[in-house]
Amino acid sequence: MQTSHMNALEAKHATLDRRIATETQRPLPDQALLGELKRRKLRVKEEIASI
Repeated sequence: MQTSHMNALEAKHATLDRRIATETQRPLPDQALLGELKRRKLRVKEEIASI
């Protein structure tokens, strides 16, 4: 059974994943933004794993 917190984290992870994919498709991706998005995604993944 998943909690609402876990669902929220998974939704946030999926959103970050889509934002990373969208940014990488641009002709000149913003590397600083990509780095920040990837760091945020990793933090969310680590939080999911700790539950």
